[in-house]
Amino acid sequence: MKKLLLLFLVISSQPILAQIEQDKLLHYGAGVASGAAGAFIAHEISGGNRWWTLTGAVGGSLIAGLAKEAIDKNRYGVWDNGDLAATVAGGVTVGVVIELFRGKNRRGRTNASRSFRGFRVVAGR
Repeated sequence: MKKLLLLFLVISSQPILAQIEQDKLLHYGAGVASGAAGAFIAHEISGGNRWWTLTGAVGGSLIAGLAKEAIDKNRYGVWDNGDLAATVAGGVTVGVVIELFRGKNRRGRTNASRSFRGFRVVAGR
């Protein structure tokens, strides 16, 4: 079912991609990359907590987008909220995709219990 949904989204997004500026696609891609890094870091620190993984993805892309727009404002005198929104949208996308395709154990629970610096961390409790 997940593969069918992903295929539908890819096929249906083709006409939309033709109408989006190239700059926004680059910002979206940067948001995906920085969001993946943020999600990975948050996932490792929180012991796999879903909320923190998603927050890390959005936060990582937000930081990257704010930094890029601050550089653009300094160099060119222009701040574009559309670019910032495209970057954050990339982070949201990668955060949701990570949660959709995350593995579960035999009991249907996510594999989130682990040890972190000598402390046992159990996500969701």
